[in-house]
Amino acid sequence: MAYLLYSITFLTIITGTLLFLTRARWLPHVQATIVNINNRIEDRRFPGSSYLYSRLPSTFAEDAEAGLSSSNFDLTGNVEGGDSRAGLDAAAKREILRIMQRRRMKFDEARRVYMEQRFQANGIGADGRPRDPKFVSFS
Repeated sequence: MAYLLYSITFLTIITGTLLFLTRARWLPHVQATIVNINNRIEDRRFPGSSYLYSRLPSTFAEDAEAGLSSSNFDLTGNVEGGDSRAGLDAAAKREILRIMQRRRMKFDEARRVYMEQRFQANGIGADGRPRDPKFVSFS
């Protein structure tokens, strides 16, 4: 019986050590899988919620009323100045509103998450530097 206990302990220590030493290789994949699972769970939280229609704001005033404004990203200057443009980018608005609803975040946090997703999709690190291995920077 003692041999079984020692064998299991030894195997656990060896496995833990190997996982620790190779964590840079497998950890991003596990984290991405967890994020995908969480997104699927959030999508199924409200049955039929993907079919609900909500009209996107089309002016800066409507953007501010929809919560797409904050002290860091202030639209009052555009509204008070009578800016006649169509407002913020429709695709970005849709995605930011979706992030705000799903993750229950405020506008600034949702905008940060949206930009990090855009950076990641375009091969840019969270710090703003390209992930290209051939990238050379002079400072």
